[in-house]
Amino acid sequence: MRMGDFKETVTMALGTLRANKMRSGLTILGIVIGVMTVITISSVVNGLNSGVEGLVQSLGSNVLFIYRFPAFTGRPTTEMLTRKQLTYDDALAMRLLPHVVAVSPALQYTDNTAPGRSGVTAIKGGGKNMQSTILTGVSDEEKDVSDLDMLDGRFIDENDQERAARVVVLGYDTADQLFPGQSAIGREVEAAGMMFTVVGVLDKQKQAFGGGKNPQDNQAYFPVTTFHYMHPEELDYWITLKYDDPKNRLTVVDELTELLRRRRKVLNEKPDNFAIFGTDVITRLWDEITGGLFLLMFSLSCVALIVGGVGVMNIMLVSVTERTREIGVRKAIGATKKTILTQFTLEAITLCAVGGVIGVVLGSGIALAVNHWFPALLSPLWVATAFASSCAIGLIFGIYPAWKAANLDPIEALRYE
Repeated sequence: MRMGDFKETVTMALGTLRANKMRSGLTILGIVIGVMTVITISSVVNGLNSGVEGLVQSLGSNVLFIYRFPAFTGRPTTEMLTRKQLTYDDALAMRLLPHVVAVSPALQYTDNTAPGRSGVTAIKGGGKNMQSTILTGVSDEEKDVSDLDMLDGRFIDENDQERAARVVVLGYDTADQLFPGQSAIGREVEAAGMMFTVVGVLDKQKQAFGGGKNPQDNQAYFPVTTFHYMHPEELDYWITLKYDDPKNRLTVVDELTELLRRRRKVLNEKPDNFAIFGTDVITRLWDEITGGLFLLMFSLSCVALIVGGVGVMNIMLVSVTERTREIGVRKAIGATKKTILTQFTLEAITLCAVGGVIGVVLGSGIALAVNHWFPALLSPLWVATAFASSCAIGLIFGIYPAWKAANLDPIEALRYE
């Protein structure tokens, strides 16, 4: 088809849209919803993926976690729950391994007795209290292992740990709640019925998903030796280990495995009764979640696009009926089947393309609006894919009406009233 004929066909299609605004709008509504759904959900997924990727990078690719059973693998089995707990001495032994830079054994306490496991008042200071604060006992190497940034003061040091000093480092939100608009350094806070002196305040920690408070910013860090006096019932250590170079991961894991099997007296024929994993476990878990979300997005979008395609086929069949005499005239003056087929196919594609453009605009607008409360990142690839899909729907569902128009008998068409 010549460029002039193509422009004429597009102009005729747009003229049909303008002449039947309500009918055309309802026809392409499914296309608009489908394209809008693809762009909105893909933007949210991209934003969440970016947040998770940033969180994993902030944790470091040369960090390993050691616990008595794997994390993020569903409900632990009875065998896992009855395993021997890791000890502080295990962490000390790990520090002697080659390639190991720092090791931090940690104990944690949250009050899970309140409804919804939300916790109750955990820490007081400055005449105020902070709800649901996570109380954590750590070693002086926690700052280096977890790359914590100080906003004010200092972190727990080796001397604090040796003396079981009554000092505490507050998270950003905890300090802001207890001592708003003033320095918390040197102030007294109460936790677990004991008084502590604030020696440091942490900067805000990175979180995967924007918006809202980060629970990790409502935390209080104590020397792990002091924590034993606060909550002697908490003995389940979580050990975080940092090694020198990501390329040495396999070597470090092998050495850790050998060390722990020996210390925990695991027989040669028995499997490990502990778990060693890295930050990649977060990525794998997230990929599984987003895989399901993508399938949901694909299903919803397909349904909307198919509904839109059926609507387009319907209006094109009506258009063929209404323009039967016009088709007869065009054939009588020399129009071929190919010309008629191309004309009506292009009209269907143009109709869907208009719906695609509207869907892209609305979807992009929604994604940008959502980004103020929830991470969303527009993807040019998905925008192009969504628009191309709308055009493909026009081609697929416009073929039959176009074929029907092209195969009309010119004599019968001219007689049509």
